Amino acid sequence: MKSDINPASDITGTMEKRHFPGLRKRWKRYVVIALLVTVAAVAATVLLKTGGKSTVIQYKTEQVRRGDLTVIVTATGTLQPTNKVDVGSELSGTIRSVEADYNSMVKVGQVLVRLDTSKLEATITQSRAALEVAKAKVLQAQATVMETRAKLTQLQKVHELSNGKVPSQSEMDAAVAASARAKADAANYTAAVSQAQATLQVSETDLSKSVIRSPINGIVLTRSVEPGQTVVASMTTPVLFTLAENLTHMDLHVNVDEADVGKVQEGQPATFSVAAYPNRTFEARIIQARYGSSTTSGVVTYETVLKVSNPDLSLRPGMTATAEITVKKIANATLIPSAALRFTPPIQQETKATGGLVGALLPRPPSSGSQQRNDETTNKKQQRVWVLRNNQITSVPVTIGSTNGSLTEVVTGDIQPGMEVVVDVITGGK
Repeated sequence: MKSDINPASDITGTMEKRHFPGLRKRWKRYVVIALLVTVAAVAATVLLKTGGKSTVIQYKTEQVRRGDLTVIVTATGTLQPTNKVDVGSELSGTIRSVEADYNSMVKVGQVLVRLDTSKLEATITQSRAALEVAKAKVLQAQATVMETRAKLTQLQKVHELSNGKVPSQSEMDAAVAASARAKADAANYTAAVSQAQATLQVSETDLSKSVIRSPINGIVLTRSVEPGQTVVASMTTPVLFTLAENLTHMDLHVNVDEADVGKVQEGQPATFSVAAYPNRTFEARIIQARYGSSTTSGVVTYETVLKVSNPDLSLRPGMTATAEITVKKIANATLIPSAALRFTPPIQQETKATGGLVGALLPRPPSSGSQQRNDETTNKKQQRVWVLRNNQITSVPVTIGSTNGSLTEVVTGDIQPGMEVVVDVITGGK
């Protein structure tokens, strides 16, 4: 009989039974080693990213102090005369003489320009002659009225004496009509006299306007005419001179941004400077805050007028000025640097507080701190600052008031003068 036992299968089964426990142990060892290598690689990556050094965070702080706060609004504009007048000519003609120059001080009624009056004088002579002719015609018409009236009177007497037989009715009617026509002619010539007189007055007025005089007491800013030049007065009056009245007092017209216009009011003091005198500050005061707006490149501004004293005439019309308007003054206020309100704690602080390396490697849900900060800062007046206590930062809620940009008033909050508030972070390796 043949045996059913397979020698090869018996040997394989015997080897598997002998070696299976060892293979199983080695497999577990390999898994543990692989996990350790993975963790070591991740740790090495984190160390490389951090430079292999532990990070120490230092904070820059500034003291809370008590003092006076001045809130200002800055605006730019140009200096202009209080009253500026353009002097022109209503007549066309040739300039005979110019009797004022740039920077000339002039008074009311002073002659500035004289036009050539030859044509005007001829026109006046012609108008006078026409007036005399009209007057002569009036005299002639009056004589005709007297003549026709006498003839009519004579015919009426004859008609009465002849008991209506002579003259005939047609002759009587003709005499009445002639008398009426004589009276109408006399009235017509009388009206012609008035017309001739008006024409003469116009010519004489034009002659008086040929001498151009100053309407104000002031100074000549610009002169646009020379002797011999022809002036043509058509639809627009040609400007010959520009005069400014009393430059010892001027106006500064500035454009205030729409974000600041609510703070600006009449009577507020201001200071300004010009490029011509960089080391000098001039004083001014608001006399008018206009409601009309202007838009330039999408920016809406409102014109505000400030009164300026210029006794030494150092300021000139057209100068560009930068004004600082004092809109508010707060005495003895608790002041913090505005940078403290913009400070946000670094994310590293939150990372260290969540488990070191494991916290850095494993994902975690988002912190509710940022959401809380957003909720607290929804109201711009309700904010918080960070103070440094025992090398740890602590938030303090505050209510803020006015600010001048660098300093901000604290209205309420657990902030006292002398406390250190955090304004920035200084990071160093250790």
